[in-house]
Amino acid sequence: MLKCDHCGTEFDVAVVEKLYADKEQAAAAAGNEPEWNTAGAGSEWGEDEARQIRVYNCPSCSAQLFCEETTAVTSCPYCGNPSVVPGQLSGVLKPDYVIPFKLDKQAAVSALTKYYKKKKFLPKAFSVGNHIEEIKGVYVPFWLYDGESDANIRYHATMVHKHRHGDYETTVTEHFRVERQGSIDFEKVPVDASTKMPDAHMDSIEPFEYGDIKDFSTAYLPGFMADKYDQDADECSSRANIRIRKTTENEFASTAPGYTTLVPEYTDIRLKNSEVRYALLPVWMLSTKWKDKDFLFAMNGQTGKLIGDLPVSRAKFWLWFFGISLPLMVALGIILFMAF
Repeated sequence: MLKCDHCGTEFDVAVVEKLYADKEQAAAAAGNEPEWNTAGAGSEWGEDEARQIRVYNCPSCSAQLFCEETTAVTSCPYCGNPSVVPGQLSGVLKPDYVIPFKLDKQAAVSALTKYYKKKKFLPKAFSVGNHIEEIKGVYVPFWLYDGESDANIRYHATMVHKHRHGDYETTVTEHFRVERQGSIDFEKVPVDASTKMPDAHMDSIEPFEYGDIKDFSTAYLPGFMADKYDQDADECSSRANIRIRKTTENEFASTAPGYTTLVPEYTDIRLKNSEVRYALLPVWMLSTKWKDKDFLFAMNGQTGKLIGDLPVSRAKFWLWFFGISLPLMVALGIILFMAF
C-alpha cells in the first residue's frame, strides 16, 4: 500500500498505476489531432466553365468574389465599397456541392424590414428603403467534414437525497463511477472558409438543410455572387474538430440521466475516416457603415434565419428616455403633493 503524506489515505499500487496511466492516455489523446483527407475536396474548373465566370476584387476589404458573367455587381457585399475590380479566375477549386437560394430578394428585404422595425433605437439611415434594397445574395464557401468519433469517457457522478425526520434533515450523497464507450458518425459538419464572413454570424444562421443540397453547377450562379475561399480545409479543420468533440461529449453525457452531478474524469475522443468536401451555401447579406464602423446583416438564404449587427442612435435613446421618465416624474410629484 502507498500512503499519502498529506492526508494519510492509503492506496493500492495498482490503483495509483491505473490513475497515472489514465492521465498519460488523456494527455496523448489531447495532442492527437486527426489528419483530414482533403484530396476529394473540390475539383478543377473546366475551360468552358472558367470562361463563363467573372472575378471581382474589392480594393477596400480584399474580398474576392466570382459570379456568372451576366451578373451585375455594383458594390462589395462585405464592406459596401461601391467599386470592385474585375480579374481572372485562378487559384480556386470548383465546389462539389451547392444549396440553391430558396428565398428570393423580396423575401430578404421583407425580413430585414421587419427586423429593423423591432429596433427602437436604430439610426434612420439603416431603415430607409433604398438602403435595404442593396441587399445581395452571396454563396459563402464552406468545407464540409465527414468522420466518425470513437469515444471513451469516464464520469464521477453523484446522486443526492434529502430526508427530514422531525427537526432534522439528513442529506445522503451517493457516488458513482459511470463509463461510456461508443462511436458517433458525423456527416457534413460545416465550417465557413472565408475570413471576411464572421464565424459568429454563420454559426447563428445555421443549420442549413442538406436535403436540398445539389451537385454544383454554374446554372445556380446567375443573379448571385460567390465568395472565394481564403482558408483551406486544413486551416479550418480545428473548428471542425472542436464541434465534433463537443457534440460527442454532449451526446455521451445525455445517455447518463438522473444524476445530480455528472463530471468527466477522463475523456478520450479519437476521430477517424475523415473526409472533406467543398460547398457553397446561400446567404443574403447587407453591409453598412455608421460613424466609421462596419455593420453586417446576414440571413440564411434557405431557411430565413437571420442575424445582424446594428448601431444605436443616442438621440433616439435619450428622446425615448426623457419621453418616459418626465411623465413619470410629473405623475409622482402630483401623487406626493396630494398625499401631503
